[in-house]
Amino acid sequence: MRFEVRRLVRFAHTDPSGIVFYPRYFEMINNTVEDWFADGLGVSFARLHSDYAAGVPTVHTECSFLSPSRLGEVLTFTLAVSRIGRSSLVLDIEAHCAEHRRVRATVTLVYTLVEDSRLESAPLPADLREQIERYRVDATTE
Repeated sequence: MRFEVRRLVRFAHTDPSGIVFYPRYFEMINNTVEDWFADGLGVSFARLHSDYAAGVPTVHTECSFLSPSRLGEVLTFTLAVSRIGRSSLVLDIEAHCAEHRRVRATVTLVYTLVEDSRLESAPLPADLREQIERYRVDATTE
């Protein structure tokens, strides 16, 4: 299963030529991750911080910008989990406009406990891991 969300390319996302300024893609990717936690996993970032006293900072990302996106276009972002470790997960995120792939990213998150302003990796809680597993895809079937 893949998580999917649509995003309108707004004026604030673009440079003077009317195409998405590449750092804005990172914001859109992060918004996709945050939406996935809230809508796909049922654990908003607010709840993750308050109920779990945890966070999921990005520790690594790779991104390819394949084709420009323009003001007014609607991008469909898809998210799938390619790997789940003890405390980390690797997400494959793509953005398309119609059938044209615009961006491809791999993002590694680490589940961390937030204690006394210290961040320390910790095993993913069983209930959260179970929800994440629903979005896992086998790389060999892609």
